[in-house]
Amino acid sequence: MDDKETPRVGAAVRRRRRALELTLAVVAERSGLSVPFLSQVENERARPSMRSLEKVADALCTTAVELLAAADPARSVDVVRADDGQGLPPVGGLVRQLVRGHHHLQAMEFTGDHDAGREFQHRNDELLYVADGAAEVEAEGSAYRLGRGDALYMTGGVRHRWRATEPDTRIVVVALADHIDAVEDRR
Repeated sequence: MDDKETPRVGAAVRRRRRALELTLAVVAERSGLSVPFLSQVENERARPSMRSLEKVADALCTTAVELLAAADPARSVDVVRADDGQGLPPVGGLVRQLVRGHHHLQAMEFTGDHDAGREFQHRNDELLYVADGAAEVEAEGSAYRLGRGDALYMTGGVRHRWRATEPDTRIVVVALADHIDAVEDRR
C-alpha cells in the first residue's frame, strides 16, 4: 500500500454488516445516519468522520478501531510517517492510526478536540500518553490531569472518558486489540 493511501474502511463496514445479516436500513436506524451516506461509505465514495465511524461501529456491535484495523491488511513491518494524511477527523481534530491492520497491538494518535462526552470501556489494558498539551481523564470516578509527557494506564474494563484541555493537544492511545483475549481473572 502506498504510504499516502487512506484506510478503505467501507469494505470493512460492509463485511461486518453482512456478517451480522443487517440491511443498510437497519444500520441507518441504529446509527442515526442516512442510508445514502452509509452506502457511499461502503462504496468508498464518502469518508466518515471518527464520530460517524463510531456511530456505525456501535450499530454493528464493534468499535471504530476494529473497523479501521479490518480496513487494512496486516503487515509484519509498517512505517506510519508523521505526514501521512490518513487520519479521520473527529470533532475539530484528527485521529491517526499508528498501527495499521489487524494486529494484537493498537495505537492511535488523537490531535485537537475529542468527544469528551463519549465514555469508553475496552476489553484489554490501555495506556494514554500525552505527547503535547494537556488532558483530563475521568476513570472509575476520579479525575486525572495529565500534562506533556504524562501517561495513564488502565486495566481492561475500566470505564473512562477524556478531553484535551489545551489547543493542539496530542494524545497517543496504546492498547491490546479487543479481539485478543488477554483479560485475566482479577479477583
